[in-house]
Amino acid sequence: MQNPDAALTAVPIQTLSMPPRPGDEILHVEDVSRGFSKTQGELLVLDDVNLTLCEGEIVGMLGRSGSGKSTLLRIIAGLIEPTGGEVTYMGKPLNGPAEGVAMVFQTFALFPWLTVLQNVEAGLEALGVGASERRKRALAAIDLIGLDGFENAYPRELSGGMRQRVGFARALVVDPTLLLMDEPFSALDVLTAENLRTDLLDLWTQGRMPIKSVLIVTHNIEEAVFMCDRILVLSSNPGRVIAEIKVPFKHPRNRLDPAFRALVDDIYAKMTARQTDEATRLGLELGSRLPPVSTNLLAGLIETLAAAPYHGRADMPEIARSLQLEVDDLFPIAEVLQYLGFADVREGDIFLTLQARTFAEFDTQERKMMFAEHLLRHVPLAARIRKVLNERPGHRAPRVRFEQELEDFLSDNAAQQTLDAVINWGRYGEIFSYNDKTEIFSLEDVES
Repeated sequence: MQNPDAALTAVPIQTLSMPPRPGDEILHVEDVSRGFSKTQGELLVLDDVNLTLCEGEIVGMLGRSGSGKSTLLRIIAGLIEPTGGEVTYMGKPLNGPAEGVAMVFQTFALFPWLTVLQNVEAGLEALGVGASERRKRALAAIDLIGLDGFENAYPRELSGGMRQRVGFARALVVDPTLLLMDEPFSALDVLTAENLRTDLLDLWTQGRMPIKSVLIVTHNIEEAVFMCDRILVLSSNPGRVIAEIKVPFKHPRNRLDPAFRALVDDIYAKMTARQTDEATRLGLELGSRLPPVSTNLLAGLIETLAAAPYHGRADMPEIARSLQLEVDDLFPIAEVLQYLGFADVREGDIFLTLQARTFAEFDTQERKMMFAEHLLRHVPLAARIRKVLNERPGHRAPRVRFEQELEDFLSDNAAQQTLDAVINWGRYGEIFSYNDKTEIFSLEDVES
């Protein structure tokens, strides 16, 4: 029996005479925004987003956490409404879920009590397709995606790659015009993800899938350059399209091609340039969103960059490949190091400051003291917590006090993540103590 994680079969749902070619407009997003009301005004997740999808192209959306990529995808799918702007699908305003739009999720989203065949049939059943036609189309989709022989298996019996193939089959079985993919490979191991990407691209370039256009959300820059015809880069907080990049390479693409590597480097530079500009212009304020990066990761990156062969400076694509980190992993670490005055990020490179090089040479206690100094100087929330504790007679304060202040500026989830990040950093720097059970900050066991 063939390995379903190794290759796709040759049974098409629909046979096309040639690969998809650029053609008519399928989707148009105009001035779309999505916001939530907060005490300090509207919190924008997306702001003034514009994009167009045409027949015969794969378009990728790149952005760090907080760029609203998944929110935009759900607006395009008709699952949530924008608070401003308009989405037009096949020439008509989009109002609710649209016929001919299918989505593949990151987390497989299979029904565990249904077999592979039943999972694939589920969408057709919801559309009222008869049992005989349902089974015929589902079997064809299962064959196409390389799972023939596993029709009666349950999700628990399948590997991660096989489960994601079921997700693709379920999306393709409804013969969609537009396929939306929300980080569909991020939950898979590196080899399985690469194999599935290549197989799907083979089906696409051979014209063996019913879809006419693909929009994929990813945080993997190399994946975007490997798969897409165009790449949209989104800024964060709020999400805006800050760059549109045409990928000039034909399929199949060679990741080791110097031109391929140069484009990857260029995208890193664009994304880090925006990050640097925002950090320089805005700095950190009390209501700033902070990524939950552990002090172990911060210290680890400093140590790596301080040692040979980097000696304090590294190309971000190179360090990402070396450490097997993706955008959503590497950028937050670099961002926090920059906020704390330990690094400078510009033009796709990261440079350690003199303080960071000194930090790398210090012992544990000296590192803690230096980190505490930088934390109180550069992160207003940390300084705010310490100030409140110093001023209170009992040197104690509840978590909810600071969380409510943050919620005036940030979403509830962002406020919680930001406070958790500062708690982690404050504990490491020994500027305060925090009891997770009572949710109380204090200066107990901390020299005041």
